[in-house]
Amino acid sequence: MKKPTIIIRKKHIIMSCLTLMLATAVYINYTTAPMSKKDAKKAETGSETQITYGETEFVNAEADTASDYFAQARLDKLNNRDEAVQTLQMTIGGGDITEDEMVMKALDAVEVSKLIEAEGTIESLIKAQGFEDCVAYLDGDAAKIVVKTEGLDKGQAAMIKDIILGEAKVSPENIRIFEVK
Repeated sequence: MKKPTIIIRKKHIIMSCLTLMLATAVYINYTTAPMSKKDAKKAETGSETQITYGETEFVNAEADTASDYFAQARLDKLNNRDEAVQTLQMTIGGGDITEDEMVMKALDAVEVSKLIEAEGTIESLIKAQGFEDCVAYLDGDAAKIVVKTEGLDKGQAAMIKDIILGEAKVSPENIRIFEVK
C-alpha cells in the first residue's frame, strides 16, 4: 500500500512565511514597548486588578493617570493585533478560499506587519526627541499620535509630523496629534 504524499506548494510556503513575519512583528512590538512603573509593580506583586478608564478622563490627565493611559493603550493595541493575527491565521488556514483570495489575505498580512513596524519606529523616534511617552496608531491612510507633554508648540508638532511622514505613507492632512498631560 502506498503512503500518502504531502504536497507543499508555493502558496503554502508563502502563507507560512507571511504568518511568521506578522507574528514576529507583533512579538517585536510587544517586547520593545516599555513597561510602566505601575505594570512593573503589578508583575512583581502578581496583582491582576483591571482598571477601565473612560475617554474623557485622559483629556486633563494627571501624571500617574497619563502613565496608566499609555500602558493601557499599548495593551489594547497589542490585544487588537493578536486578534487580527488570529483572524488572518484562521482565514488562511481555513482552506475554503481560492488562491487569489489567499494572495489578497497574504498581502493584507504584509501590510499589517509594515504598519506595526512603522508604529514602533515612529514611537521610538518621537521619544528620542525628548518626549516622555508616545503611542502611535496607523491605519494605512491616517495617523494618530498621542504624546505625553506639558504643552506642545508648533515646532514640536511639525517635528512629529516630519517623523510620521518619513516613516509612513500618510497625507499630512490625515495626521492628528493628541496631548496627554
